[in-house]
Amino acid sequence: MEKELKEHVISMLVNNRPGVLARVAGVFGRLGYNIESLCVAETGSPKISRITSVSKADPDFTEKVKKQLNRLVDVISVNELDDDRSVKREMVLIGLDVNERNRSELFQAVSILGCTVVSLKDSYCILQIVGTKVDVETALNFLKPLVVKDIARTGALALESEI
Repeated sequence: MEKELKEHVISMLVNNRPGVLARVAGVFGRLGYNIESLCVAETGSPKISRITSVSKADPDFTEKVKKQLNRLVDVISVNELDDDRSVKREMVLIGLDVNERNRSELFQAVSILGCTVVSLKDSYCILQIVGTKVDVETALNFLKPLVVKDIARTGALALESEI
């Protein structure tokens, strides 16, 4: 019987040094797991970065990955973030063509979805959406008929809400 795949969000603190991200990603690859999204940035200290990864995997995934990641010299900590004890958000920038036919529809969508217009030219608009994965997917599906030209998406950003 095949094990059910579940989404796992792993948050790591690592030393901010060249090659650390490659070694972390290599652990996932060696164990046969695909990284669906990956966000990396400095924390409050320029010497430490937070890596947030999302993967779909079987229930044994976290322990296997944590064990291997903790063996890496530059990894400070590794935690799986549970839905009930963390806050997760994604951001997406969406570029759309703007014309007389879709202008009112576009601004109605902005109002309904709570988007932010971050750039507006005569014939092109960039919207920003920040929310849960479901919020972002809903907005993208809602905006599809308005001729989406470009999309840039962060993937999951997450922090534990109870430490």
